[in-house]
Amino acid sequence: MSSDISLAFDSLQARARAEAGAEPRDRISLRDHVVEVEIGAFQQERGIAQRVRFDVVVEVAPPRAPLHDDVDRILSYDSIADAIAAALAAERPNLLETLAERVAAGILQQPRAERVYVRIQKLDRGPGALGVEIVRSVPRPELAPPPAAAQPPRPLLLFLSNPAIASERLPGWLDQLQERAQPAILMVGPGDLPRPRSRSRAAQRRIDLLAIEQNAWVLAGRDRRCVVVDSRTELDWGLRHGQISVWAPARLVLDARDRPAVDPAALVPWFAALIGASALVSLGIAPPPGLSIPARGLAADAPALFGR
Repeated sequence: MSSDISLAFDSLQARARAEAGAEPRDRISLRDHVVEVEIGAFQQERGIAQRVRFDVVVEVAPPRAPLHDDVDRILSYDSIADAIAAALAAERPNLLETLAERVAAGILQQPRAERVYVRIQKLDRGPGALGVEIVRSVPRPELAPPPAAAQPPRPLLLFLSNPAIASERLPGWLDQLQERAQPAILMVGPGDLPRPRSRSRAAQRRIDLLAIEQNAWVLAGRDRRCVVVDSRTELDWGLRHGQISVWAPARLVLDARDRPAVDPAALVPWFAALIGASALVSLGIAPPPGLSIPARGLAADAPALFGR
């Protein structure tokens, strides 16, 4: 037991050597790689950068031919740093575990990589270094995961103004969506009620997002076919199963690296690009500029969505 505890707090290289077995393995490593990044599930961790340290050890397959001192024949150290940078460039992670998985997955895409040890520690969160450590391997064919599910279909994005939400025609519009069997996601702006104002930009951003989400629930309360969802997983599930989803934006917007503006004029094009929308129909308000997809604006009392 004492040796297990000692190994748990030892270096990744020691871990790798202890688990190597009888067959020696080649390894490359990156140690004490410190990056400032915004990460964390707690509210006090949003909007600030904190130091995060990466230690990575990669076990690689032996070369099949002499290296001849050629950098193109090895797994470069830059590949490790690039995998870390790519993981950090994705959406804002709440968990170190999520970030570690992304780093490991990026490294294991390299042709010679066989197993990777990833240790990530927050240096500014507590009295010591708080972290996680994972070990991941290239799966053997018999253990490979099933093929990834097909990409969800490209949806129609339907933006409803407040008069459109309140319209008596709403059930008819939803009937038309279901008759076409076209996947659709509904989007709304903030309601008409005055919103609290804050001197803090971060607080005001939250308030504005909550105003949109409140209005999404108003729409859902008008017709039970409208289901409020806030995650990409739920959105994709809805597209595959014919659900009419109403997007609650706070989760995806707050985790986005590019920090989209919260007003509908900016949020609609951003979300349309994120989900790969095929077209936009805007009820009761003109389509915003900056769209790269076909868009139509209809009156808030339009009898038909599709030109009937």
